[in-house]
Amino acid sequence: MSDSAPASPARPVLDVWCELQCPDCRTALDDVSALRERYGDRLEVRLRHFPLDKHKHAYAAAQAAEEAVDQGKGWPYVAAVLARVEEFDSAGEQLLLDVARELGLDADEFDTALIDGRHTLIVDADQAEGKAIGVTGTPTYVIDGERLDGGQSQEGLRERIETIVDRLLAEAA
Repeated sequence: MSDSAPASPARPVLDVWCELQCPDCRTALDDVSALRERYGDRLEVRLRHFPLDKHKHAYAAAQAAEEAVDQGKGWPYVAAVLARVEEFDSAGEQLLLDVARELGLDADEFDTALIDGRHTLIVDADQAEGKAIGVTGTPTYVIDGERLDGGQSQEGLRERIETIVDRLLAEAA
Protein backbone atom coordinates (compact mmCIF):
# COMPACT_ATOMS: atom_id res chain seq x y z
CA MET A 1 0.00 0.00 0.00
CA SER A 2 1.38 3.33 -1.01
CA ASP A 3 -0.67 6.49 -0.96
CA SER A 4 2.08 8.68 -2.36
CA ALA A 5 3.44 9.44 -5.81
CA PRO A 6 5.57 6.81 -7.57
CA ALA A 7 9.19 6.64 -6.49
CA SER A 8 11.82 8.44 -8.52
CA PRO A 9 15.46 7.33 -8.70
CA ALA A 10 16.35 10.11 -6.24
CA ARG A 11 13.67 9.07 -3.78
CA PRO A 12 14.40 6.11 -1.48
CA VAL A 13 11.69 3.52 -0.87
CA LEU A 14 11.09 1.91 2.51
CA ASP A 15 8.97 -1.24 2.36
CA VAL A 16 7.36 -2.10 5.69
CA TRP A 17 6.19 -5.71 5.82
CA CYS A 18 3.38 -5.67 8.32
CA GLU A 19 0.15 -7.26 9.38
CA LEU A 20 -2.68 -5.51 11.14
CA GLN A 21 -3.19 -8.06 13.89
CA CYS A 22 0.44 -7.88 15.05
CA PRO A 23 1.16 -6.02 18.32
CA ASP A 24 4.77 -5.39 17.25
CA CYS A 25 3.48 -3.66 14.11
CA ARG A 26 1.50 -1.25 16.27
CA THR A 27 4.73 -0.31 18.03
CA ALA A 28 6.53 -0.05 14.69
CA LEU A 29 3.90 2.35 13.39
CA ASP A 30 5.28 5.04 15.72
CA ASP A 31 8.66 4.74 14.00
CA VAL A 32 7.06 4.69 10.54
CA SER A 33 5.07 7.82 11.39
CA ALA A 34 8.22 9.56 12.63
CA LEU A 35 10.05 8.63 9.42
CA ARG A 36 7.17 9.89 7.27
CA GLU A 37 7.13 13.14 9.25
CA ARG A 38 10.91 13.62 9.09
CA TYR A 39 11.35 12.90 5.39
CA GLY A 40 7.97 13.83 3.91
CA ASP A 41 7.95 13.38 0.13
CA ARG A 42 11.68 12.60 0.05
CA LEU A 43 10.96 9.02 1.24
CA GLU A 44 8.29 6.72 -0.10
CA VAL A 45 6.98 4.45 2.65
CA ARG A 46 5.03 1.45 1.42
CA LEU A 47 3.04 -0.89 3.63
CA ARG A 48 3.48 -4.43 2.36
CA HIS A 49 1.14 -7.13 3.54
CA PHE A 50 2.47 -10.21 5.29
CA PRO A 51 -0.48 -11.85 7.08
CA LEU A 52 0.69 -14.52 9.51
CA ASP A 53 -1.15 -17.81 9.89
CA LYS A 54 -1.27 -17.41 13.67
CA HIS A 55 -3.57 -14.38 13.33
CA LYS A 56 -6.88 -15.52 11.88
CA HIS A 57 -8.11 -12.06 10.82
CA ALA A 58 -4.83 -10.78 9.36
CA TYR A 59 -5.62 -11.69 5.76
CA ALA A 60 -8.98 -9.92 5.88
CA ALA A 61 -7.31 -6.92 7.52
CA ALA A 62 -4.80 -6.71 4.66
CA GLN A 63 -7.63 -6.71 2.14
CA ALA A 64 -9.47 -4.07 4.17
CA ALA A 65 -6.35 -1.87 4.23
CA GLU A 66 -6.25 -1.99 0.44
CA GLU A 67 -9.91 -0.98 0.32
CA ALA A 68 -9.06 1.94 2.60
CA VAL A 69 -6.36 2.97 0.10
CA ASP A 70 -8.95 2.85 -2.67
CA GLN A 71 -11.19 5.08 -0.57
CA GLY A 72 -8.35 7.54 0.13
CA LYS A 73 -7.49 6.79 3.76
CA GLY A 74 -4.93 3.99 3.71
CA TRP A 75 -2.53 5.13 6.44
CA PRO A 76 -5.24 6.50 8.78
CA TYR A 77 -7.06 3.17 8.49
CA VAL A 78 -3.93 1.16 9.23
CA ALA A 79 -3.20 3.33 12.27
CA ALA A 80 -6.77 3.01 13.57
CA VAL A 81 -6.82 -0.79 13.23
CA LEU A 82 -3.40 -1.18 14.84
CA ALA A 83 -4.49 1.09 17.70
CA ARG A 84 -7.16 -1.50 18.52
CA VAL A 85 -5.03 -4.61 18.01
CA GLU A 86 -5.81 -5.97 21.50
CA GLU A 87 -9.53 -6.19 20.77
CA PHE A 88 -9.08 -7.57 17.24
CA ASP A 89 -9.08 -11.25 18.32
CA SER A 90 -12.41 -10.99 20.11
CA ALA A 91 -14.09 -8.45 17.80
CA GLY A 92 -13.03 -10.21 14.62
CA GLU A 93 -13.67 -8.83 11.17
CA GLN A 94 -16.46 -6.62 12.50
CA LEU A 95 -13.70 -4.39 13.86
CA LEU A 96 -12.56 -3.74 10.28
CA LEU A 97 -16.00 -2.46 9.34
CA ASP A 98 -16.35 -0.45 12.55
CA VAL A 99 -13.05 1.32 11.92
CA ALA A 100 -14.11 2.08 8.35
CA ARG A 101 -17.33 3.69 9.61
CA GLU A 102 -15.45 5.67 12.27
CA LEU A 103 -13.19 7.12 9.58
CA GLY A 104 -16.14 8.05 7.38
CA LEU A 105 -15.41 5.36 4.81
CA ASP A 106 -18.04 3.28 3.02
CA ALA A 107 -18.27 0.25 5.33
CA ASP A 108 -20.72 -1.50 3.00
CA GLU A 109 -18.08 -1.33 0.27
CA PHE A 110 -15.52 -2.75 2.73
CA ASP A 111 -17.87 -5.65 3.43
CA THR A 112 -18.35 -6.24 -0.29
CA ALA A 113 -14.59 -6.08 -0.89
CA LEU A 114 -13.99 -8.70 1.79
CA ILE A 115 -16.63 -10.96 0.24
CA ASP A 116 -15.63 -10.56 -3.41
CA GLY A 117 -11.88 -10.66 -2.70
CA ARG A 118 -11.02 -7.78 -5.06
CA HIS A 119 -7.77 -7.10 -3.18
CA THR A 120 -6.66 -10.73 -2.87
CA LEU A 121 -4.08 -10.48 -5.66
CA ILE A 122 -2.33 -7.52 -4.03
CA VAL A 123 -2.16 -9.27 -0.65
CA ASP A 124 -1.00 -12.56 -2.19
CA ALA A 125 1.66 -10.78 -4.28
CA ASP A 126 3.00 -8.93 -1.25
CA GLN A 127 3.14 -12.11 0.79
CA ALA A 128 4.85 -14.06 -2.00
CA GLU A 129 7.43 -11.32 -2.51
CA GLY A 130 8.05 -11.17 1.21
CA LYS A 131 8.68 -14.90 1.38
CA ALA A 132 10.98 -14.68 -1.66
CA ILE A 133 13.21 -12.09 0.01
CA GLY A 134 13.29 -13.86 3.36
CA VAL A 135 10.57 -12.14 5.39
CA THR A 136 9.47 -14.56 8.11
CA GLY A 137 7.69 -12.26 10.54
CA THR A 138 6.43 -8.77 11.11
CA PRO A 139 7.40 -6.04 11.15
CA THR A 140 10.23 -6.31 8.65
CA TYR A 141 11.72 -3.34 6.83
CA VAL A 142 13.49 -3.35 3.48
CA ILE A 143 15.41 -0.33 2.27
CA ASP A 144 18.11 -0.19 -0.40
CA GLY A 145 18.11 -3.98 -0.56
CA GLU A 146 18.78 -4.35 3.17
CA ARG A 147 16.29 -6.34 5.25
CA LEU A 148 15.85 -5.27 8.87
CA ASP A 149 13.85 -7.59 11.13
CA GLY A 150 11.71 -5.70 13.62
CA GLY A 151 9.99 -8.79 14.98
CA GLN A 152 12.87 -9.48 17.35
CA SER A 153 13.29 -5.91 18.60
CA GLN A 154 12.51 -2.40 17.40
CA GLU A 155 15.57 -1.12 19.27
CA GLY A 156 17.77 0.98 16.99
CA LEU A 157 15.87 0.20 13.79
CA ARG A 158 14.59 3.72 13.16
CA GLU A 159 18.10 5.09 13.59
CA ARG A 160 19.46 2.46 11.17
CA ILE A 161 16.78 3.35 8.61
CA GLU A 162 17.51 7.07 9.03
CA THR A 163 21.21 6.44 8.41
CA ILE A 164 20.42 4.57 5.19
CA VAL A 165 17.90 7.18 3.99
CA ASP A 166 20.29 10.03 4.75
CA ARG A 167 23.05 8.25 2.79
CA LEU A 168 20.74 7.59 -0.18
CA LEU A 169 19.51 11.18 -0.24
CA ALA A 170 23.08 12.50 -0.08
CA GLU A 171 24.15 10.21 -2.93
CA ALA A 172 21.24 11.42 -5.06
CA ALA A 173 21.98 15.10 -4.47
